[in-house]
Amino acid sequence: MMERSYLPRLVDGLIRDLVTELPALLVVGPRATGKTTTAARHARTIIRLDRPGEAVAFAADPDAALRGLPEPVLLDEWQMVPSVLGAIKRAVDADPRPGRFLVTGSVRADLEADNWPGTGRLVRMAMTSLAVREIEGRAEGPTFLDRLATDSADTLTLPSDVPDLRGYVELALRSGFPEPALHLSERARAYWLESYLDQLLTRDVEMLRENRDPQRLRRYFEALALNSAGLVNARTLHEAAGINAKTAEAYAHLLANLLVVESLPAWTTNRLKRLVRGSKKYIVDTGLIGAALRLDVNAVLRDGDLLGRILDTFVATQLRAELPVGSGRPRLYHLRQDNGRHEVDLIAELGAERVIGIEVKADAAPGAAAARHLTWLRDELGDRFVAGVVVHTGPRIYRLEPGIFAVPICALWG
Repeated sequence: MMERSYLPRLVDGLIRDLVTELPALLVVGPRATGKTTTAARHARTIIRLDRPGEAVAFAADPDAALRGLPEPVLLDEWQMVPSVLGAIKRAVDADPRPGRFLVTGSVRADLEADNWPGTGRLVRMAMTSLAVREIEGRAEGPTFLDRLATDSADTLTLPSDVPDLRGYVELALRSGFPEPALHLSERARAYWLESYLDQLLTRDVEMLRENRDPQRLRRYFEALALNSAGLVNARTLHEAAGINAKTAEAYAHLLANLLVVESLPAWTTNRLKRLVRGSKKYIVDTGLIGAALRLDVNAVLRDGDLLGRILDTFVATQLRAELPVGSGRPRLYHLRQDNGRHEVDLIAELGAERVIGIEVKADAAPGAAAARHLTWLRDELGDRFVAGVVVHTGPRIYRLEPGIFAVPICALWG
């Protein structure tokens, strides 16, 4: 069997640099996003803690098992033997040389607990599924947000093959998980994604020592998938799933711990009044939305609400992959006034409340009306407003208002 060549990731350079300065680096992301493959390129010893034969010694005596291994040591899927983190803490306390440990994990559980041993020893870095620019072999170069912050949007470039609306939906449903995105046919991809979701809601739930009804948990995930990129209240979700509020709260926490649902917080500033403070919920990979709801491209194109959610989630996924390597480490938010008069799909904060506003439209030629919320935001923020873009499904970049441009979605990887 031919060995698969490595596809460079956006975070490769960041990991390389951090390993030269930090004693221990924790790479966290959903299962099967390529964390192990990427981290292994920076390690001399690889320990797979999800393999019982390799985990036995670390479960019995993690301090002794770690001692004497050629470094850097990669400890993959730490959550299978949580006690290994205490051993890393003790090893780093005794000898804080850089480049000693790389740790990967597919859960968020315990990362913020009071007894978490990693504080001050393990520096955390997020890794997502593949962005299209990575699939296209364009991991090098500035991020989309950095380009907007330093140049006018009309200087952005587009790929030679600009998708249409159907093409964007196909890209979204293809997923960013490396195995289905790079190596599988459409039919096999659908089976892979459904299997991933099944195992996530059964085996991975058990890994967190959670006793949950997989059928009810699946209904709750489906409700979230239908409302991805939405500011939806908890009651709507638990009623759609046929569960009570307490169960829904537990499920929401569980799916966040499994790193497959992410909350996008509301952006706030004293310059704007009456802003909603609730978070938008996103499924972290659009392929999982398709798997949960058994969607194909035609089904998405027939449902305008679902189409908008798929595109919004897809754009957010592309941006999220770039956040760790962006200049100034930007953060993503959303914005909405409590009367619904103004809302902006995505707000990228660059620091000092300087922002880029992003609207996502399933429209091949959006006009000035599509930019009205961005125009309002620009006028309210003044010099803190860096740029506004209406990302759309058409083929051209053009100006809508001063400082606000219509930009094809593919400019994210062009």
